[in-house]
Amino acid sequence: MYLFKNKERGFTLVELLITMTIGLIMLTALSSTFLMQRKVYDVQEQIVEMVQNVRAAMDMMTREIRMAGYDPTNLAGAGIVNATSNSINFTLDITDDTDTGTPDEDTDDSNENITYSLYTEDSIQKLGRKSKVTANNQPVAENIDTLEFTYTLKNGTVIAPPTNPTIAQILNIVKVDIKITAKTTKPDSDYTHPTDGDHYRRYTLTSVITPRNLNL
Repeated sequence: MYLFKNKERGFTLVELLITMTIGLIMLTALSSTFLMQRKVYDVQEQIVEMVQNVRAAMDMMTREIRMAGYDPTNLAGAGIVNATSNSINFTLDITDDTDTGTPDEDTDDSNENITYSLYTEDSIQKLGRKSKVTANNQPVAENIDTLEFTYTLKNGTVIAPPTNPTIAQILNIVKVDIKITAKTTKPDSDYTHPTDGDHYRRYTLTSVITPRNLNL
């Protein structure tokens, strides 16, 4: 009688350990790649959010400041009321008490006495907008680092931060330059800002506005 010998062999302990080690290395590499890609995605998402945030805020300020002094009846006395290096208050006559859209020779109605400035709420610095003197700040954009206004007068004089225009100079403003800097919501431990030294990324946007209705 001839007996067939089983030549199949299983894994040895050494082979099994080597296989497990290789698998663990591959799993670690894949996990590291995934985590790195996830971090890059999160950073880019924050940057996009920051840029969109500050651009929307700038667009809103630009449109409204350009209308400063709108006074079709020449009886409302609309114009720039107060201007500092980091805030601006201006008036316009665009509606009436019932909000019909008909100018009523005053600037006491909603969205006719507008102020832009920075304020802090819940430990977050925000760009705020007041729609009238008695209104509370409403957030236009969050995580705003700085807000700066530079003013050009009718005679060409430029008044830049940190200097504030005098009352007499405010009446002769013909151009407003805005510089706004926003930062990401969360810090990035792998990034250090070259100027501020912290781990927040920043984005600065500027705009030059010539209000159509001032010093005509």
